[in-house]
Amino acid sequence: MNYSFEYIDIILLAMIAGFIFLRLRGILGKRTGFDGKSAPQFEEILEKVNSQKQNKVETYEIFDEKAQIEFLKGAKIAYETIITDFSDNDNKLTTSKPLLRKKIFDQLNTALLERSEKQNFAEITFIGIESATIKEHKRIEKVLEVTIDFVAEIITCIRDKDKRIISGDPEKVKKIYDTWVFSRNINSKNPNWQLVDTLN
Repeated sequence: MNYSFEYIDIILLAMIAGFIFLRLRGILGKRTGFDGKSAPQFEEILEKVNSQKQNKVETYEIFDEKAQIEFLKGAKIAYETIITDFSDNDNKLTTSKPLLRKKIFDQLNTALLERSEKQNFAEITFIGIESATIKEHKRIEKVLEVTIDFVAEIITCIRDKDKRIISGDPEKVKKIYDTWVFSRNINSKNPNWQLVDTLN
């Protein structure tokens, strides 16, 4: 009789253990062959992230600190060249043409033609660049764009055909603030940058 009670206890304990096991399995789930591999959608996300990291590394390598220093040297020369070329009174852009994207070239040429039609001429003396700071640089596919804030000093005035001053002051140094955008195709064999936009 005592043995029968022992068997009943064993059976009850087994049933309780089985119940607990089923409950845990229902809550925690079971192994389904995952084996540490990420789901396809996560692999796609990881590939995208890795690709973005790679692009950032490439951009940094292309336009690192050393490249930025060299770029600023050239940008200052380009800035002075474009300003002084526009101030010439031959009514056409010559030395600065390779430095200008077609849109900018056309805009400056239009301004020169308007000045010529009014029979006005400019007197611009370039004093120097006070500062040139890279505001932003970004890579769009194969094109690198760099935005620069320039602070420069010039003496400027516009005279009419009778040499009367229309604007400016030939005796006063004027401080000017310009924000220009240069760009270059990093795959191009041509090392020259071009002015593609002016933001002020």
